[in-house]
Amino acid sequence: MSKLPRRLRHGEEATLVEHLGELRTRLIISLVAVVAAFAVTYTFHGRLLEWLNRPLPADKRPPVTFGVLEPFTVSIMVSFYAAVLITLPILFWQLWAFLAPAFEERHQRSMAVLVAFATVLAVGGVAFGYWLILPAAVHFLTNYDSSHFDILVRARDYYSFTSFLLLGVALAFEVPVFVLGLVRLRILSAARLRATWRFGLFAMTALGVLLPGVDPVSTALSVVTLILLYALSIALAMFFEPRWRGTRAAEPAPDV
Repeated sequence: MSKLPRRLRHGEEATLVEHLGELRTRLIISLVAVVAAFAVTYTFHGRLLEWLNRPLPADKRPPVTFGVLEPFTVSIMVSFYAAVLITLPILFWQLWAFLAPAFEERHQRSMAVLVAFATVLAVGGVAFGYWLILPAAVHFLTNYDSSHFDILVRARDYYSFTSFLLLGVALAFEVPVFVLGLVRLRILSAARLRATWRFGLFAMTALGVLLPGVDPVSTALSVVTLILLYALSIALAMFFEPRWRGTRAAEPAPDV
């Protein structure tokens, strides 16, 4: 018997036990992928910590720890978040493969392309967060009221902040994929997106505020970027929707 789960075809009947068995197998695949990636990231966790330390001001020494277990737990935490980021393509694909049978074949092809697009956007989100949002946020927070405080950077808090920020930005960059997926499934349309742009603007602003960054600099950068991504989503929907409809119209009618 094959160890890999077989993806059901659209309309294919399956029992509840078969669905649960497939879900279990895909969860195991995802878990194995994260564990394997964790083994790699933990091996190089020293380089990961140095990489995350670079946004700190030059006059700041490395983050300090205040407990016996903190160096170990921080290294585990950073390695785990890095492993999740690395395995996002596998996690996205396993999620899509489980949900795919609910959609028609012509939708499945488009959605598979969107999964690949989601991977590219996740990488772009990490790069954007690391080189633009993180340095601005760290500079603001480590210099705020520095004349009144002896600011020490605690390792647990700093690495939690940077890890959540990068992961949050990577997931926030999936907005175009989410919007295009809804358009492809005909739940939304480009015309409706244009008509409700004010609601989209509010939603992107709220999402940007909810991202891990608590300072006004990173929050403002996140909000502006999400609004631009939403505008890109509308433009892509206007471009692809007529082509998707044309493809559907060109398909032969099913036999009765």
